[in-house]
Amino acid sequence: MSVGQLIVIGGGAAGMMAAGQAALMGVEVLLLEKKGTLGRKIALSGKGRCNLTNEENITEFIRHYPGNGRFLQGVLREFDNVRLRRFFADLGVETKVERGGRVFPVSDNAGIIVKVLEKFLHQAKVKIRTGTTVEEILAENGRIKGVRLADGETLPARAVIVCTGGSSYPATGSTGDGFNFARKLGHQVTPLRSALVPLRTAEDWVKDVQGLALRNVEACLLVAGKKQASEFGEMLFTHFGVSGPIILTLSRLAGEALGKGQAVRLEINLKPVLSPDKLDIRLQRDFQACSNKQFKNSLNELLPKSLIPVIIRLSGINPEQVIHQITRDERKKLGQLLQGLPLTVTSTLPLAAAIVTAGGVEVKEINPKTMASKIIDGLYWAGEVVDVDGVTGGYNLQAAFAMGYRAGRAAGQLVLSEV
Repeated sequence: MSVGQLIVIGGGAAGMMAAGQAALMGVEVLLLEKKGTLGRKIALSGKGRCNLTNEENITEFIRHYPGNGRFLQGVLREFDNVRLRRFFADLGVETKVERGGRVFPVSDNAGIIVKVLEKFLHQAKVKIRTGTTVEEILAENGRIKGVRLADGETLPARAVIVCTGGSSYPATGSTGDGFNFARKLGHQVTPLRSALVPLRTAEDWVKDVQGLALRNVEACLLVAGKKQASEFGEMLFTHFGVSGPIILTLSRLAGEALGKGQAVRLEINLKPVLSPDKLDIRLQRDFQACSNKQFKNSLNELLPKSLIPVIIRLSGINPEQVIHQITRDERKKLGQLLQGLPLTVTSTLPLAAAIVTAGGVEVKEINPKTMASKIIDGLYWAGEVVDVDGVTGGYNLQAAFAMGYRAGRAAGQLVLSEV
């Protein structure tokens, strides 16, 4: 490979998009991936279904990136959700929209996305080397010279795009290599932490309901007793605590508060569509219908079976008590519990278990118009390695594809301008 061409490090969403876009411009591109196959994290995304993007209006898209969303404004307008869906449609993949605006391939198969991206790379004539680890990015006098591989081989290049991902899901190859490259080249790396990650809770009863998925519930996050945020949608109980879309979205704030030593709680509203008064009317109606039953046998129409013993225990009402003997105050307290089931958050799962890494290469040192380093000429950044992160719902993959698109086009132009 001759000097004057382009190397992309990392074969994920950003890397494959960047490599393909640059190659379509006529640039000789070499894509290096440390794992044996491309797109391993894509294949796992969306529980194996691949939540590609979201149909949210692009002007509102930016709100869904708590981590440096403004940096993405131009990137997302250049390669938005409409263009991304058209990109995959041109490759033969039709998409569909589900609850919350989430966009998936009609096949519900993340593997199809990886296959068509590989097809895209081959059509663009990108050279691919898998099972290849980059040890160092070579620069001299503030200008890219190439890369040195773990086996000692040196590959010259005029430009390098780093798309190595974050530090989450290390089995997919995201082991923080890009952050090491950044520091050695003089870039700042903001503190790394979990952005979308399950939460551990202190309560033992979660083990009794592990595997229970709830829909149309609201989770409210409280820090030092004050409400910080709330999310409506789906959640999941696990043996260690809670997970699922709304929990993952709240986890970033929870992790930040825990890091400051603040007390963090969740309150789960199991009946968010009802006002407290309407819920009380519902309870009265249900209790009248089974007034001679014991309390423990009265909640089948109201709650999932596995959650009933938990609610009974937390309510403080004697499970053997006959319904018509339950007092108004006891019924009111039960209603409050149903709309504020408390959980004490003790920690997030480790960064390796997170879906997305928060933190990364400092965005102030990256030109948002090109994704080029402001420190090293010919160096570009794209994807999760950059200090940008979004909530769950397809926003992070959209950002990765959009950053990859811009970096690939800009690096390609640089190379072509000097050939």
